[in-house]
Order: sequence, then C-alpha cells, then structure tokens
Amino acid sequence: MGTGTQNDAVEDGQRHRGDAQFTGRTLLIRSIVLVTAVLGLNYIVWRWLFSINWDAWWIAIPLVLAETYSLIDSLLFGFTVWRLRRREPPEAPPGLTVDVFITTYNEPLDLVLTTARAAKAIQYPHKTWILDDGNRAEVREAAEAEGIGWITRSADWKDMPRHAKAGNLNNALMTTDGEFLVILDADQIPDPLLLHRTLGYFTNEKMALVQTPQVFVNVPDSDPLGSQAPLFYGPIQQGKDGWNAAFFCGSNAIIRREALMQLGVTRYVSELELALHKALRTSGKVIAKAKKNLGPENQRVEAALDLVAKDLRRVRRRLQKGDGISEVTYEFQQRVTAVTRTLVAADIAAFREDLASLADLGITGLDADLEGASAGTPGLAVVDDGALDQLAQRSWSPLAAIDTVRVLIESVNADRGGEAQAVMPMATISVTEDMATCMRLHSLGWESAYHHEKLADGLAPEDLNSMLTQRLRWAQGTIQVMFRENPFAQKGLTIAQKLMYGATMWSYLSGFAAVVYIAAPIIYLIFGILPVDSISTEFFLRLIPFLLVNQLLFAVVGKGVKTWRGQQYSLALFPVWIRSITSAFGNVYLGRSLDFAVTPKTLQQDAQLRWDLVKPQLWAMGLLVGAAIVGLIRMLTGQADVLGTSVNIVWVVFDLVIFSVIVEAVRYRGYEHYQADIAKAKARQEAKG
Repeated sequence: MGTGTQNDAVEDGQRHRGDAQFTGRTLLIRSIVLVTAVLGLNYIVWRWLFSINWDAWWIAIPLVLAETYSLIDSLLFGFTVWRLRRREPPEAPPGLTVDVFITTYNEPLDLVLTTARAAKAIQYPHKTWILDDGNRAEVREAAEAEGIGWITRSADWKDMPRHAKAGNLNNALMTTDGEFLVILDADQIPDPLLLHRTLGYFTNEKMALVQTPQVFVNVPDSDPLGSQAPLFYGPIQQGKDGWNAAFFCGSNAIIRREALMQLGVTRYVSELELALHKALRTSGKVIAKAKKNLGPENQRVEAALDLVAKDLRRVRRRLQKGDGISEVTYEFQQRVTAVTRTLVAADIAAFREDLASLADLGITGLDADLEGASAGTPGLAVVDDGALDQLAQRSWSPLAAIDTVRVLIESVNADRGGEAQAVMPMATISVTEDMATCMRLHSLGWESAYHHEKLADGLAPEDLNSMLTQRLRWAQGTIQVMFRENPFAQKGLTIAQKLMYGATMWSYLSGFAAVVYIAAPIIYLIFGILPVDSISTEFFLRLIPFLLVNQLLFAVVGKGVKTWRGQQYSLALFPVWIRSITSAFGNVYLGRSLDFAVTPKTLQQDAQLRWDLVKPQLWAMGLLVGAAIVGLIRMLTGQADVLGTSVNIVWVVFDLVIFSVIVEAVRYRGYEHYQADIAKAKARQEAKG
C-alpha cells in the first residue's frame, strides 16, 4: 500500500467526528459483526452435524476443523472491532523528563545517525541515546561528535544470556533515569512532534504505554512484500485499544519508566518465590525418599532428617506470613549446615571403623550425588521442572539428601547468578520482547493507548529473504509467549484482554488450516474424493452469505484501507507460520536453540532470483495447476461431476491468485529498482508523447 493512502487513513482517524456519525458507524459495524457470527455459526454447525463425508474422514475432518478455525478467527476479529476507539491526545504537560532510545546492533552507521539526528531534533526537551548492542567504536565516535548519548552492554553481561533487543533495553534502563522512554528501531525516523502528540496521554497516571503506527517509506504502491499493515495499525489496534489491550509493537512507542520498573521488580519477586516453592516441594520429596532407605538402627539419622523436614515446613509458614526470602533461606541454610555438622561429628568414629562397609554401601554413589547436586545449582535457579522431578525420584543416601536440600535452597538466591541483571523489566521469554512485556503490564493493572497518527518514517525489508526472516521472528516470538505465558492463564487480565492477546496468537495457527485448504481441492480434482456429503443448494445458501458478509465487515471496518495484501500473505506464508510453531515448541519444551536474527535494513538480495525460498509455495501452485488439468480431463470424459469440478476449479483459481504474490515477491528487486523502473516507463511515455 502506498504511503499516501496510509497517511489519509491515519489523518482520518485523528479528526473529530460528531457523536451521531460515530455512533452510526459503530452500530453498522456491530450489526455486521452480529450477522457474520450468526451466519458463520449457522454454517459451521450444519457442517459438523449434517455434511461431513465420513467415508473420507481423513480429509473431511481436517477440512471442517480448518473451517472452524477460520470462523473462530473471524469471530475474534469481530470482537476486536466491536469497540473501535479513536483518540485525540491531551496537551503534553511541560517539565517531564524523557529518554529517547535508538536500538541498534549491526545496522549501517549512516542509517543509525539519520535516526539519531531526527531523534535529537524532537521538539520536546529530552535526551537521545544510541543503544549500540554491537559495541562499535565508529558508532561511539559519531554519537559523541553529534552530542548524542551512547550506551553499550556493561561488563556484567559478559558470558551471560544476552536476550537480544530486550537485553539491550534492560541494560540501558539501568544507566538512564528519564520518567518516560521513547523506543525507536534504528530505521524509524521520528517526527519532531512525536512527544508533543503523545505525552499528554500520560496525564492518566495509570497509562503505561502509548503505541503509534509503523509506516514505511520505501514500499511501492503495490507493496509486493506486504510490509504495510494498515489493517493492524488502524482498526485492529483501535479495536484492541477499546478493550485496553493496545499492543506494544517494539518501536515507535512511549513507555512510563515507573511501570516498567514495577513490572521488573514484581516479576523478579514472583519468579524468586516460584523457584523457592518448587525447591521446597522437591526438598520435601528428597527427604521422604531418603527416610525410606533407613533401617531401624539409624534412629539418629532419621531424627536429623525429621528435623530438616520440620525446618522445611517452618520455611513455608514464614513465607506465607510474608517474611523476606533472603532472611528465611539464609537461616534455613545455617540450620541445615548445623544439622549436617552434628550428624557427621557424632558418626565420624563409626565411619572410620566401618570404612569397608561404607564402600560396599556405595560411597562412590554418595559422592556422585553430592557432585551432581552441586553441579545442578545454576540450572535450578531457573527452575527446571524435569530436573526437579528427577531429583525427587532418585534413591538418596541420608547425608546426600540433606546436602541436596541445602544446594536446592541455595540455588534460589537473590543475586540471579545466571543473569547479568537481577531485575529485567523488558520480558526475555521470547525472541520478541514487545507482546510479553505489554501483557505483563496489563496484568498489573496498567493501561495502554494506541495513537493513530504517523509520527515516524520507517524502512521495510527490501528483499524476500529479509522479509521472511522478519515474519518468522515475529511469529516465533508470539508463539513462545503463548507456550510460556498463555494469556488465558494470566491473573490480572480481563476476559477481553485475554481474548485480544489470544486472537493475535491464534492467527499464527493459520498455516495448518492453509495446508488443508490447499489439499482439499487437489484431492477432489485428482481422485474425485469429496470431503462434504454433497455440493448441494443448501451448502451454497449457508456458505456464500457468510463469506460475503465477512468481506463486507473488512470493507466497512477498513473504510477504504487496502487489506488484500494482508489476506494474501496470511495464506501464502503458511510454511513460515508452521515453522514458527514447530521451532517455538522445540525451543520451549525441548530446549532447542532459537537464533535471533536482526532484520536487514538494506537490500540483501543479489541478481539471482531466490525461488528456493518459496519451494513449498511453488509445489503447492504446481499441484493446484496439475489438479485443475486432471479435473478438467475427468469432467470432459464423464468421470467427474460438472458442478463439483467447477466449484473446485474456482477454489484452485482463488488459491493461485493468493499465491501470485509470492511470484511478485521473488521478482521484487528493492525500492530503488522500482523507482528506476517507474522513471524509465515515464520517460518512454513522454518520448512517445
């Protein structure tokens, strides 16, 4: 989409509207949402109850599941736009302190400096900082020459998890002190009025975050890579805003420092408490397991184990009363050390006399137990449930059990030895920090706002490979959050907020539905296997009205905004969406690494067309074309039903139109080439004239 259309939509959203006009449009949208829901439910209930071809259940069930998925997606969209919110900001109050952060890793120096100079020129008083995660000398020298602050990672981050952009921001938070933060990617050139147009929202003391649109200036009108997102940075964000669920999108946002720091401290304390409670539960199991191995002659050892168990119960009671974690755990560790010392001192003579028998009982195993417990200390600070379960199930000798309990409790410490910083305000649970951070802020009762006005000019990926890298990272980050902090399990979020976060996560499951939508017509045209009972008049009377009204909803909500590219890429990028889910699952549940890749801000593609990047889509297109040819031959020879074949060929044509964007994306050579081609075409036209 061209920037002119985007700007028109943004400006239109900023104009005041009369109550009657606003109410009229709202009523129209809500009426269409209700009609869409009724027609969609009418269709899908009928499909489940009366139209499944059970003889071909292996494709019939996946198809109706895909249709159910699409209906839920449509209902979530309808719920989102039910409360579209259009804001006009209050006047920015004077005297606030602001830090403008420009995050960078390996972007070209001139690009970073262009953004930094524009940030420095923001009219509201502020400090500008380049957060240089690449620690480049040339960036530092250029920043100092421009009178711009420069921050890189402190020495504390050496050999520690870096957490990508979230770690970069967390590091900077600890070295600055502005009341408010502006977060900009290195390619987002801010408007001088950015702060004047957004700081007024923070007169609401509960406002934590204000997000503005991301609009890209290096995108042709045809938007071959689908970079512009006018539906998201418009009706969707405005709808989420109506439910107090407007998202933080990683850049072009203003955040209240107090909210972030409260979030960081709250998460630190809650995670520490969670780790301690898990360690206490495991410790109790370890002691109980050790007691089972004792004979009747080991009364003193049993008494020592009982004493440790009693101390564990005392720790739980003190934590429930609100006593400090550090104090409680320190006193417990001292008592356990004393118990161990007394037990060893009393039995040292017996140990010497029975050295041979001790060897037979497995002193080597005891040493291994102690060594394994000590070696596990850093990992337990992160609370690995699988490791804790294994500890609880092992066969423990008494002294090893007591020492393991000590190690378990010591592993939960206030220093967070496995991290560079104890407090991490920006969420580090995914490769994208924005959604998780915002969701946590909302769960604490903070509010967010979406300001629908273009206040920065960004740069979009200029080649297919860069675009795919970007979309994969976005999707992986979202799915990681879904697996680690499912919004429906989060306390503090309203039902509407849970649905808003869930809707975004739900959308990335479309890759699996897309596979079914591609496979169904291919199977029918080649093999004549129909996933529905019959293609009847009732089928069309239920399906077509739903599809038409659903598209009407997009048209009315978008109000002239082009949404076709977004619809194309939601299907055409199905391999990316599927990979994001499988890779995020492997990372969260199987411990596999998930590399973070910064999206290149300049053209990376060489002269060779990268068809290899879209092999699954090309295979799908080839199969669709081949299936259509086979279907026509079967129909002309009387082997296939005319109506069924015609319907499925129309379906194939629709899929091919969707996938045509992939061909355009591969052939796209960047914005400069696009402008050059336009100039040449204009010159030829003038020459002919």
